Amino acid sequence: MKSIAISGSPRENVGKRDAKGLRYQGLVPAVLYGGATQTHFAVSAADLRAVVYTPVVHFIDIDVAGVKSQAIIKDMQFHPLTEQLIHIDFLLLDEKKPVTIEIPVKLTGTSPGVKVGGKLVQKLRKLRVKALPKDHLDNIEVSIEALEVGKSVKVSEISLPNLTITNAAEDTIVSVTTSRALRQAEQEAGKK
Repeated sequence: MKSIAISGSPRENVGKRDAKGLRYQGLVPAVLYGGATQTHFAVSAADLRAVVYTPVVHFIDIDVAGVKSQAIIKDMQFHPLTEQLIHIDFLLLDEKKPVTIEIPVKLTGTSPGVKVGGKLVQKLRKLRVKALPKDHLDNIEVSIEALEVGKSVKVSEISLPNLTITNAAEDTIVSVTTSRALRQAEQEAGKK
């Protein structure tokens, strides 16, 4: 899985007034959980754009005052009106502990159901996957080569080595439904 490096500066004071001052300077208050103690730090909002505003999942190499850690994003808070990032939480990764991450689904191939006029409907764009950090993937490929009209691919049909998908087994990832044009064509053929 890809990694992005960011650096932050330790926060002396933790509180609303301090956080507001940091945001005014273009910084985002952040917390790193999962270690012996929590680490409160501030990171540039510009450095976080490549991590936050992307569908790709990354491991984040964090450097706070010379202390390096590898983490993932656990939670983000945005301003309700401006949608500006106002706080971010990171979870420290341990090579021996499995971690759950939402990984994007990548559809591959061409569906024969779509070729005859069906409509491709992707219901899940990400799957929750639990695995050791070294086993996580950049994306999960789902083949739609065999999808006819009325057929679907469910979570239970996906198997990945060393990974456990935690979504419900009966959840549909992608399906091909009858489009309005195909339905009309079938009705007209039935009238003849």
